[in-house]
Amino acid sequence: MAAISREEVAHLARLSRLAVTEEELDTFAGQLDVILQAVAQVGKVAAADIPPTSHSVPLTNVLREDVETPCLTPEEALSGAPDVDQQRFRVPRILNEDLAS
Repeated sequence: MAAISREEVAHLARLSRLAVTEEELDTFAGQLDVILQAVAQVGKVAAADIPPTSHSVPLTNVLREDVETPCLTPEEALSGAPDVDQQRFRVPRILNEDLAS
């Protein structure tokens, strides 16, 4: 027995706002049926005593210490800028929207 009917595929297509031809309904119904059967097979294999995992091998984040290092002063950072305003890079406006509202 098919896991998904042609009518269910048509319903999903309407919900997704997809234009699907009559021939595609038959094709997609067969393809989705194969996919759903494969998912059902995986569900049968999964055992209750196996804990769910997000990765096949254990992962450990390796983080370095957060060490403060010398950096540029605002004047040094802005020294090569073509235009500066109030210790900020000044660039041409690229949007025509009023961002203040």
